[in-house]
Amino acid sequence: MKTDISKDIIRGHTNTIVLNILSQGDNYGYEISKTVKKLSDNQYELNEATLYTVFRRLEKNGDISSYWGDESQGGRRKYYRITDQGKETLDSKIKEWNFAKVIIDHLIVGRIDDTNE
Repeated sequence: MKTDISKDIIRGHTNTIVLNILSQGDNYGYEISKTVKKLSDNQYELNEATLYTVFRRLEKNGDISSYWGDESQGGRRKYYRITDQGKETLDSKIKEWNFAKVIIDHLIVGRIDDTNE
């Protein structure tokens, strides 16, 4: 039985997803979109409009920077790279996520009689 993931669950984490991918090397929009699909085992796609909104937000915040690649492999592409600030943001977001996962798991599947009171 296939379970679809709600886009609402992922929506609040798109910045972190993009920062994670860029922490592994500079990249451009289409390739990042393909990576999201691959990392999710084809269960989730980040549409182009959302992706470019994320790029603008991250660049405005100073978490990423962009530059134009050369045209030797076809059309000119805008590449994105994570900044030192972006690496700090990613580390912080990963810590927040790991903490939230535990709390949410307790809240959603925990039993009242499991508490130590």
